[in-house]
Amino acid sequence: MRKTLLGFVVSPRKFGNSELFIKELYRRLSGEWDLKLLRLPEMDIQPCRACYQCLFGEMKCPLDDDFQFILQALLESDAYVVAVPTYLLGAVSSLKRFLDRGLSFYAHADQLWGKPAVGVAIAGIEGMEGYTRLNVDSFIKLTLGDHRGSAVVYGALPGEIFLKEGGKETALRLARALETGEREKDPSIPVCPLCGGDTFRFLPNGQVRCMLCSSSGPYGWNEKNALEIRTTAGEHPLFLTLQDVKRHAEWLRGMKGEFMARRKELKEVTQGYTQVGTWLKPKKDEK
Repeated sequence: MRKTLLGFVVSPRKFGNSELFIKELYRRLSGEWDLKLLRLPEMDIQPCRACYQCLFGEMKCPLDDDFQFILQALLESDAYVVAVPTYLLGAVSSLKRFLDRGLSFYAHADQLWGKPAVGVAIAGIEGMEGYTRLNVDSFIKLTLGDHRGSAVVYGALPGEIFLKEGGKETALRLARALETGEREKDPSIPVCPLCGGDTFRFLPNGQVRCMLCSSSGPYGWNEKNALEIRTTAGEHPLFLTLQDVKRHAEWLRGMKGEFMARRKELKEVTQGYTQVGTWLKPKKDEK
């Protein structure tokens, strides 16, 4: 039975490295797959309005744009891969704009949960990917996928990632991980024991916080003289389990009642700031 791989090309450049990497990964899959592609920067994805309508009733975003089209493609896929170029040490903005609408994912949590996914961050200069890989990892986790691997590859010119050592090998490695679920682990790199993230914020008193799942805990050196992270889940995890996802959705729904119960108190706070500052607007928007 044929399966569908959905490729999120998060680059405006046609036949650029993001597109080529996804196509190379697809070529390396061993089973019977069809590749479907989305170029995210070409999609009309409006900013979230924080209306919370996607959490109630039909649980569907009221904005009339391409978001629902993209979400439907994701729901219909059997697995997905995301390839993201680095813009000023971070992911291109269309990736975050799509994720900002992510409360709509909760209506489809059972369908999205555990869908195999991998990702790649691409940077033109070695070591200059900034936090792009963290953006890639967050995209997979927040779309509720089964994160089976991510990597960074380097190349500024279209196709350059495959003229350098490691480009095609990385595509093969991620293709295998996507199909088998087997993830290569480097014991020299400390990871969060809860989510597998490897980006941390170091806090006072020997503590760290995982920048992928926000769990915190101590760090130290083990008997092999390697740095070890010992995070534990907080009171409000977002995606460590499917139950966490559904619990967070219920918390968000409960905030509507919380707002209604405290709106008089909250209004008294906000009213004190109504005349502070001057709003700047382009001339075309002036009335």
